Amino acid sequence: MARDYYGILGVDKGASDQEIKRAYRKKARELHPDVNPGEEERFKEVSAAYEVLTDPEKRRIVDAGGDPLAGAGAGGFGGGFGSGGLGDVFEAFFGSGGGFGGGGFGSGRGPRGRVQPGEPALVAVELDLEECASGVNKEITVDTAILCDLCKGAGTHNNSKPTTCDTCKGAGEIQAVQRSFLGQVMTVRECPTCHGVGEVIPDPCRKCGGDGRVRSRRTMTVKIPAGIENGMRVRLSGQGEVGPGGGPAGDLYVEVGERAHEVFVRDKDDLHCTIRVPIVDAALGGEIDVDTILGGSARVSIAAGTQPGQVVKVRGQGMPHLNTGVRGTLHAHLDVVVPTRLDSAQTEALNRFRAASDDHVEVVTSSGSSASSGLFSRLRNAFAGR
Repeated sequence: MARDYYGILGVDKGASDQEIKRAYRKKARELHPDVNPGEEERFKEVSAAYEVLTDPEKRRIVDAGGDPLAGAGAGGFGGGFGSGGLGDVFEAFFGSGGGFGGGGFGSGRGPRGRVQPGEPALVAVELDLEECASGVNKEITVDTAILCDLCKGAGTHNNSKPTTCDTCKGAGEIQAVQRSFLGQVMTVRECPTCHGVGEVIPDPCRKCGGDGRVRSRRTMTVKIPAGIENGMRVRLSGQGEVGPGGGPAGDLYVEVGERAHEVFVRDKDDLHCTIRVPIVDAALGGEIDVDTILGGSARVSIAAGTQPGQVVKVRGQGMPHLNTGVRGTLHAHLDVVVPTRLDSAQTEALNRFRAASDDHVEVVTSSGSSASSGLFSRLRNAFAGR
């Protein structure tokens, strides 16, 4: 009759891996021989149930009504447990690669395989603001790993084949038992001969040395979309480094750097520029055409009586949005310029203007109103008498 592995751990049939792990950890602490010497058989039984229910294939057999350990005994999966200390249980969950002592659990990882996916690659490009606005096809040079064209990723010379590693016997890892004050602790580390692969190549490819890939420099064209911003990346799927053993290539990321523009300052989809406005144009009003980032021009109207620091907004003349193409706003910052040198005609004209004006130099209060008495009044009159 098939054993009730779920019942042994005290979990439901639909229990998650985390629930199974928590139940096992609790029972293993209670039943470990160092804590309860008379519970060694139950400890083995609980450990066997954990091993079965955390193996997808064995758990499938259990769910179908079978027993994957039929005829093997409770400890048949791993040769039983030795006289390891309570520290063995802790190492199985919290240690740096440890397992159970005395021939129990190993790491369970096994060889990682020679074929591995490749790493992503990153290339930086610098664009002008105009290129960011319009989009551009940019030619880039990529130094990366590509598939070895001699062995086609196999890593072997001619028709030779990889062989099982003699050091780890194909496991990809080396186990060692260490004694501690808590008992025996099994540690697991990567095999230094095959580097975790489980096999070696006695006769490697003459071009790639058995790696299945070689370094190469290639040129390609990447399409940069309109509206891209500084620091954004364009992803090219499968254009990165080919993996060890000819594994699938990672992605290539093209990171955009945006050069400073001589006229415009960018703020996402908006553009800012500064326009010098002579004092006469600020007083009387005027207009100016500004060359825009995507060609053409935008008319900036300067209202009569414009004050220094005012901003005129021209909608639809900024940068295009990356996804929609809708353009942002152009912000024209007006810098009213006061002349520093006047000829006699200009001075005379301004004097006539001042004589005809009701405005005077005055000090204002913190609320913005005129301070028209006392010292402030005398100061105003002194200026008016010149």
